[in-house]
Amino acid sequence: MAQEQIQPQALEPFQVLGVPLHLTRNYFDWLLARLKQRQGCHVVTLNAEMTMQAERNPDLATVIHQAELVIPDGAGVVLYLRLHGRRIKRCPGIELAESLLQAIAQQNLGKIVFFGGAPGVAEQAAAKLEAKYPGLAIAHVQNGYLTPETTPVFLQTLKELQPELVLVGLGVPRQEFWIAQHRHLCPNTVWIGVGGSFDVWAGTKQRAPGWLRNNNLEWVYRLYKEPWRWKRMLDLPRFAWRSLLYRLGH
Repeated sequence: MAQEQIQPQALEPFQVLGVPLHLTRNYFDWLLARLKQRQGCHVVTLNAEMTMQAERNPDLATVIHQAELVIPDGAGVVLYLRLHGRRIKRCPGIELAESLLQAIAQQNLGKIVFFGGAPGVAEQAAAKLEAKYPGLAIAHVQNGYLTPETTPVFLQTLKELQPELVLVGLGVPRQEFWIAQHRHLCPNTVWIGVGGSFDVWAGTKQRAPGWLRNNNLEWVYRLYKEPWRWKRMLDLPRFAWRSLLYRLGH
C-alpha cells in the first residue's frame, strides 16, 4: 500500500556505560516513518538492568549494538543522561508500542504479530487492544511456549505474513536474542521486544500508578508487586554507582 514518504529524524548515537543508546526528539515519529517506508529495524528498550546484563553478557551487548533503535526505557538511563547534561524524556517501550498500534489502526498500515506470554495472555491482549482501537486487527498471535512441533509452523507463518510489526514478549534477554536470530525472516519488519506488555494489555498485571511513573519510581512498584525480583533489582544500585564513577572519570 502506498504511504506518504516521511524521512525519519536523524538519531544521535550515545553510550550508557559503553552500551549504545540513540537520542532523538521523537522516537515515535522516527519509528512510524521506518514502518511506513518498510525499513525493518530492531528496537531495544534499554534500562539499568539490561545495561548491567550487557556488561556481563557479551552476546547481549552485541545484539544491542546491532539494533537500529535503542530507546531510554528506564529511569536509571534517563538519570544517567542528565548526569551527562542531556535532558531526554523517558520513552517506555509499552507506550511506544501502543502508540504504534494506534497509528497502524488509524492509518491502516499493515499486519501485526504478537509473540510471547503465557498461553491465552497475548490473545486476551489482542482482543482488548482491538476493542480499544477500532480498525486494529492482529494478524497472528502466538504464546511464548513454542515446542519443536509448533516452532517451524510459527516461523513459516512469519515468512508468509511478512508483517509490518512484530511485538515479542519473552523477557530480557531472551526476546532480544530471539529477534536477532529470526529477524531475517521478515527483513522489512519493525521488531520490538516488549517484555511483560502483553500481561498489562490483557489486564493480568497492572503498571505503576502515574505519579510513580512520572517520578521515575516505577521500579519501586514492580518490586512491591513482584518481590521475587529483588535479586535482579540489585543491578539498580550497581548501575547508579557505576554511573557516578563513569561520570567522575570522564
